[in-house]
Amino acid sequence: MPRPVGWRLRASAAAAVVGLLGACVSAPERPAAPAPAPPPDIAAQAAPAFSSLVASRSASVVDVSTLRIGRDARPEGAELEFAPENDFADRLARPRPASVRISQIRDLASGLIFTSDGLILTSAHVLAAIDEAQVRLDDGRRFQARVVGTDRRTDVGLLKIDAKGLATAAIGDSSRLAPGDWVAAIGAPFGFHGSVTAGVVSAVDRYIGGAGEVPFIQTDVAINPGSSGSPLFNSRGEVVGINSMIYSGSGGYMGLSFAVPINLAMKIATQLKDTGRVRRAHLGAELQEMTPALAQSFGLKESIGALVVQVDADGPARAAGLVRGDVVTAFDGRTISHFTTLLQQIVDAPPGRRVRVELWRHGAKRAVSVTLSEDVGPRLAAQAGSPPDWNDGLGLSLGELSAAQRLHLGSDGGLMVREATGLARSEGIRAGDIIVAVNDTRLDRIEDFRIKLAATAPGRMVALLVLRDRRLAYVPVLNAP
Repeated sequence: MPRPVGWRLRASAAAAVVGLLGACVSAPERPAAPAPAPPPDIAAQAAPAFSSLVASRSASVVDVSTLRIGRDARPEGAELEFAPENDFADRLARPRPASVRISQIRDLASGLIFTSDGLILTSAHVLAAIDEAQVRLDDGRRFQARVVGTDRRTDVGLLKIDAKGLATAAIGDSSRLAPGDWVAAIGAPFGFHGSVTAGVVSAVDRYIGGAGEVPFIQTDVAINPGSSGSPLFNSRGEVVGINSMIYSGSGGYMGLSFAVPINLAMKIATQLKDTGRVRRAHLGAELQEMTPALAQSFGLKESIGALVVQVDADGPARAAGLVRGDVVTAFDGRTISHFTTLLQQIVDAPPGRRVRVELWRHGAKRAVSVTLSEDVGPRLAAQAGSPPDWNDGLGLSLGELSAAQRLHLGSDGGLMVREATGLARSEGIRAGDIIVAVNDTRLDRIEDFRIKLAATAPGRMVALLVLRDRRLAYVPVLNAP
């Protein structure tokens, strides 16, 4: 089944067997005839060298890592067992049942820089319900990112980092792709940064499950967990798609990969950038593809149009008089050759537009006017945690907790550790810990920590009250001069 490319690793090893074929020659050897040169048209279609493409475009590709904080559910009837921590465990008051630990789920994905001031295109499913996101550039620099917006229907997500002068990708025209065209992907499958895979376009306008929302580009480019959001390049180095899904029975690559066409992705990204959401038109009717047998049943000479199988009680289609069994043959002056053509026309139309719809009903042609409403279906608008507000001299990068994070963590205050380096890391503090207090001073804001640390003389120890997995421990860290 098709599935988003997540970060759950399932790998299998295969052994390669090479056989050598020998030939016995009984007749005297003769000089081998020169191999005929390939026809010019075939030679021109040889596989392109992607090395120059990779060298010029890698800087526009980023790695995306996300963090979700939540509570693991204990399976019914599971036995409680204790899981002591390796870090500052001797300072913990008592062990905690492992079955109620707070989970910190980290995912990896890829993304594409499309503006020099830090807008990054990626897949929406990797940004669902995250608490924070971090972006790693090709040169190794890391930035905290915020979610500008996501669109679950097309699986397009938009991130923003605080950076300037970034290398941007060259955006191509996905409508010019055809089966057999060479394409390549650059991403981070399984976290392997800058991995390049190549193949051909297997099909275009591939609709998964008949939904008709996204005319996917199907390729045989190897895409694996961690590749979600990676760009798909044509042989000219232009981005023509955003890799979104694989079709797999095992969770790994099986030769079927699907990318969102860049023309659609950029349209969605523009709306997310401008308003944080996507506006879509809504007809209020469920449609089905016409087949020759259905066309014969409804008295049509050829299998064109889209068959109406259901009409919403309070939608524009019902208000205009459409009924089950109608065949939509034209929409806004354009003939409907396939039902997905109608779906795309509806998606492309602005809400509130009045259109002429031509129908086939009971063996006769009809025409009605429909005023399209705005689709208010579910959309994902996740917001990542705020970027770190401050980096201190202890080696800690800190951020304030959101209300949702406080609820999940069971804490009414404190500061989240985004990253721990230097002395703090040496003492066992790590990303995801909560600094609840400095000595006996409770922390709720970054400013609280700044004031308390400024009042501590350089070279003296400070005691940080750390919350991890609902357990508290004081950890002494040197306030380095």
